[in-house]
Amino acid sequence: MKRSFLWVVWLAVLFNGAVGQADGGAVARIGASSEFVELSHQIEGRTTVDLLPLHRAGDVRYFSAGIGLEERAAQYPPFSLKLVFTAGGKPFLSGVSVAIQPVKGGAVVTIPQEQVEGPWLFVDLAPGVYNVTAIHRDRKQGLTGIAVEAGKQKTFHLRWSEDRGLAGALPPE
Repeated sequence: MKRSFLWVVWLAVLFNGAVGQADGGAVARIGASSEFVELSHQIEGRTTVDLLPLHRAGDVRYFSAGIGLEERAAQYPPFSLKLVFTAGGKPFLSGVSVAIQPVKGGAVVTIPQEQVEGPWLFVDLAPGVYNVTAIHRDRKQGLTGIAVEAGKQKTFHLRWSEDRGLAGALPPE
């Protein structure tokens, strides 16, 4: 099942009052198969596990999260880079494509918008200095000279002034 479908189902249940507050803190860890990040949390005394796809681009692992209260409150694996996407009055934005280029040369990590289903993108980069380019619709944001250190997570926000939505994709009349 796609996460977007699960998100819609979760919202429907929430608005119908069937879900209470989480009884315990959410914890995310890399699953045994290394294909998913397992997000474990408590709802009404029961443990629920959601699976977030863990992607790879060469040797670099990454995943997207931040949808819903449980995902925003969870403790995640210590990936070295966390990108947070926002636009206009929306607190969060998804569907952003990302390219990460090592400053000293090397393979570009390309992350397609289809794999960024949430507003947070966690990337497990090797220590070094990187330039990041993020594109939402036709607008680009960039970060240069990001120094990634072993054992430390750096968080950066990429903000677009507005989210033009589907109307922004249409040519003016």
